[in-house]
Amino acid sequence: MVPAPTGATRLYVIVGNPIAQVRSPAGVTAAFAARGHDGILVPVQVSTADLPDFLSMATRLRNLDGIVVTIPHKFACYKACASGTERAHFLGTVNLMRRRADGSWHGDMVDGLGFVGAARARGIDPRGMRALLVGAGGAGSAIALALVEAGVAEIAIHDSAAERRDVLIGQLNRLGKGRARAGTVDPSGFDFVANATPAGMEEGDSLPVDVMRLAPSAYCGCVITRPEVSPFIAEARKIGCVTATGTDMYQQHQSIMVDFLLGTDGA
Repeated sequence: MVPAPTGATRLYVIVGNPIAQVRSPAGVTAAFAARGHDGILVPVQVSTADLPDFLSMATRLRNLDGIVVTIPHKFACYKACASGTERAHFLGTVNLMRRRADGSWHGDMVDGLGFVGAARARGIDPRGMRALLVGAGGAGSAIALALVEAGVAEIAIHDSAAERRDVLIGQLNRLGKGRARAGTVDPSGFDFVANATPAGMEEGDSLPVDVMRLAPSAYCGCVITRPEVSPFIAEARKIGCVTATGTDMYQQHQSIMVDFLLGTDGA
């Protein structure tokens, strides 16, 4: 049982816009309790325009020890960090911020670890696969890096923001670990198809890829947590694809998040 908060409870927030879709507050708070830490994670909805004021205030809240970051604030929050992991610096984005001893913030980006972990939990090893990634934002860039680090032979990236896509492709190719190139919404010939966009969160959204061209042997993963099963994943399951949802992704990296927020990760 999670103990009731008191004046001594350490505060953590998850910031985004929208925020109603997030699943982490209950799980992270329970994980804090399981580790004997008196802390609570609460959601806060903050617009892009209000984010600078929020971060300024957050830095002055002395009982606020950490921030979890979701859409659309991951790139902006990286700029608010005084330090970060190598992964965060490579991507220029964070989904976690931890209070440093001097009161400033240290950041990391673990979305990619959770996404690849969800695939592996389904028995899927990305090594040697041809991957299609839709979305080159904060989560998408982290997933791209994790897939390259996992050994994909090729990754094609599609994003409506061509400049952002091309910058990410250039970064990945400089690693020399797998070919990255521009992709389209056509998943033909790909073994691994990843949706890292919000497509499917709102009724009437277009599907992120042309699902009629999916191979039944392809693995399909999605970052969306609400609805529980996104329209993309629902269609992929009809075809017979192995799939994982955004909730599956979150479950894979919850312990990584908690380790970072409590400073037990060594990062």
